[in-house]
Amino acid sequence: MLAQTTLGFLGAGAMAEALIRGVLAAGLVAPDRIWVTNRSNRERLESLARRFGVRTTPRKAEVVAAADLLVVACKPKDVPDLLAEVGRLTRPGQVLLSVAAGVPTRRFLDEVTPGVQVVRAMPNTSCLVRESATAICGAPGTGPEALALARELLGAVGRVVEVPEDLMDAVTGLSGSGPAYVYLMVEAMEQAGVQVGLDSRVARELAVQTLLGAARMLVETGADPAVLRQQVTSPGGTTMAGLQVLREMGFAEALARAVARAAERSRELGALVAAPQATGG
Repeated sequence: MLAQTTLGFLGAGAMAEALIRGVLAAGLVAPDRIWVTNRSNRERLESLARRFGVRTTPRKAEVVAAADLLVVACKPKDVPDLLAEVGRLTRPGQVLLSVAAGVPTRRFLDEVTPGVQVVRAMPNTSCLVRESATAICGAPGTGPEALALARELLGAVGRVVEVPEDLMDAVTGLSGSGPAYVYLMVEAMEQAGVQVGLDSRVARELAVQTLLGAARMLVETGADPAVLRQQVTSPGGTTMAGLQVLREMGFAEALARAVARAAERSRELGALVAAPQATGG
């Protein structure tokens, strides 16, 4: 399906590059079927054209006219101005896929031409290594073919699940912000390793590989994490002693609060760009 689709990226940052890199590496789309534009950074466009062979232009209208699938890959704060500029240049039958965090589908439906099918997505930064955890949802009126197209594109950079839109802020709190929680944990594990006598380089290598191995165990065995935890927790052993400290320090509660606050912040930020009058003209 994607092979016969012309992609148009409105935004040329890290997320756009990750998606471009992913679909090209997977052989899903030819480079000459990918158009890219951005607000003002012409050097960035030249770099993408040189490295990937994609088509670039400073004219957003040209991208909108060429594309079957438009990818809104700008910063959330730039969405109002983008829609004011090109919203009505869209045409019925086009698919608009937004990866702008927190921006609800209704914001796009209010500004694009009737008949455009809108899909909202929340990938995470692991798309840069094609291991994103991504959730998608369709706006009212968006059909299964549009969702399948978005799923195929985003599947080139990781795993994709579909959720109702009212859960997208929860997704942001869990997997959208989740990589940062993991990085903080690795930082803490490395520092703890140093405190018990390890060299910092060795401590980091061990911490990272431990995380990678545990994740692969979860994926490849399909086992419940509680079961895997119990399997490595011997009564009276070292793991039990360490887990007891984490429980006493409120490890699970801290994570729950972090996810909830990040989800709340996603709702707050989304509200700032939810209404058309927020464009300021």
